[in-house]
Amino acid sequence: MPRPVALITGPTSGIGAGYARRYARDGYDLVLVARDVDRLTELAGELEAQTGTVEILPADLADPADRAKVADRLADGVRVLVNNAGFGTKGDFWATDPALLQKQLDVNVTSVMHLTRAALPAMLDAGAGTVINIASVAGLVAGRGSTYSASKAWVISFSEGLAVALEGTGVGVHAVCPGYVHTEFHARAGIDMAKLPSFMWLEVDDVVSQSLADVAAGKVISIPGVQYKALVTAGRLIPRGLLRGVVKRVGGGRGRS
Repeated sequence: MPRPVALITGPTSGIGAGYARRYARDGYDLVLVARDVDRLTELAGELEAQTGTVEILPADLADPADRAKVADRLADGVRVLVNNAGFGTKGDFWATDPALLQKQLDVNVTSVMHLTRAALPAMLDAGAGTVINIASVAGLVAGRGSTYSASKAWVISFSEGLAVALEGTGVGVHAVCPGYVHTEFHARAGIDMAKLPSFMWLEVDDVVSQSLADVAAGKVISIPGVQYKALVTAGRLIPRGLLRGVVKRVGGGRGRS
């Protein structure tokens, strides 16, 4: 029997690396997609000892030609697609380079749409498949950033709509909505997180384990961490204006687009 294949975008660090290691342990062949060839090669060397085949596919998902290259690979068929690649930016929206804002949307939104569209036909033909879209609790809670939060809200809505359309097909689509996770994300964006309370941090392995348990249980939206489940629940019960004030107090209200 051929081994199932999982394609993961943004696997060279953080949450993406956590999914890559988990699927390797679970017996999947891997296709790893990222810009950094050296880090892709290093990760592939690590994981080849745990799994069968590890294919590296260097690509910048902000580039249409590179997105098309990844889409072509997905059209050949995978069992799992993890749309993890994404990034945030430092600085207020009105002071941020429009080209950088567009690049953020191309990676956070456009690539999720195009790669999911490329993966679904083969999954539907096989009657089995899973798409995991890494969103954020920022897409569920008002008041933290603008374009980044909006991009993640799009991912959540997109995933929910597809999940309804795909009921009964054997193919599932899920949105994972972590909060603050110990990764390179904030350092890369140049965002100072020193004031964030320690109880708000999550660990990568916990996010991966909890989200995959939710996927197995058929949950369309996964919110790892009891603190974030409580935050989202509270956000549904209190006025949005009050919630924006709470979020601003905990995480700051300026300096992110």
